[in-house]
Amino acid sequence: MTATAAVTAMDVGAIRDVGAAAFAWLSAHREDFALGEDALTADGQVDATWKPLGELAQTCASVRSHTPAWDPLHAYAADLLRFAWQQTGRGELFLRLQRWEPFATYPLEVYSVFAAAGLRHAGYEAAAATTARTRGWRLTEQEPTRRLGVLKAERRSGIDRPEQAEPVLRSTWLGGLAEPWTFERSSGYALTHVVFHLTDWGRLPAGVPADLAAYLAHWLPPWLDTCLDAGMWDLSCELLVVAASLPCPPDPATLEHAWTRIARAQYDSGALPQQASQSEGGADPEPDFLRCYHSTLMAAFAAAQTVKCLSGEAPHAEGVRNRYGGQGVPG
Repeated sequence: MTATAAVTAMDVGAIRDVGAAAFAWLSAHREDFALGEDALTADGQVDATWKPLGELAQTCASVRSHTPAWDPLHAYAADLLRFAWQQTGRGELFLRLQRWEPFATYPLEVYSVFAAAGLRHAGYEAAAATTARTRGWRLTEQEPTRRLGVLKAERRSGIDRPEQAEPVLRSTWLGGLAEPWTFERSSGYALTHVVFHLTDWGRLPAGVPADLAAYLAHWLPPWLDTCLDAGMWDLSCELLVVAASLPCPPDPATLEHAWTRIARAQYDSGALPQQASQSEGGADPEPDFLRCYHSTLMAAFAAAQTVKCLSGEAPHAEGVRNRYGGQGVPG
């Protein structure tokens, strides 16, 4: 059996199964994403309220757009996206946040996910647009990767202002083509989010400039392997999303190796821990919600994006087919 024939044997259905199991866990834990009373208090914990809900919405909006209507992953994603929108009072809570924290960017960042999915609240958009015209908003100091995300959120929400994304991009770790050996956890998460913003969460592979695409094509496989060896399942899944979103994805053997390890790390419930446990003896207990919800979301997202890439439905599918020697991918 040739090496090419071996990689064509990759079971795309097994990748889909990882995504389906992840969505089953997310659906079973939907109430853990629900907004409590503390979501609208001055001292509320944003990272435990709005952040999980926003990440749920972004994953589900992306998977819904990447999958056909008949796909069970599409149904899971659409159902959970409706749930997330309902949690915001169909957008009304964003308007209340705008009144209490007019210069906080997280409400707009979360809202923009829904807006891009066609779920909008005119009153909030008008209030946010008024704030965005102030010098105080324009001069808010942010890390470049976050700034890129805010600019994207503004465009999604119908806010247009003159700041250009290109200079911001070039001041990020990825945009500046940092030395590849300086890759570490923080730069890894930064680069994945830069790619998410550039590709509109995997929808537009051509959004990655040619020099960045070439840099990632060369260095993403060893970075991914390093994260897998370290049991960094959350970051590994984010890198798999990036891999499947590039104009020229990694070779199928790299994807197959990565997905085999992710599948082994997933619990029977569908949950995926953020990080491999270092405990000794016996099976590790399943982590609590806050220590596995994001990695489980990323497993669901990465699975849908990878299946789309390998099944010939993505804009770069011809490049994938060429890697398989023109044979296509068995599903």
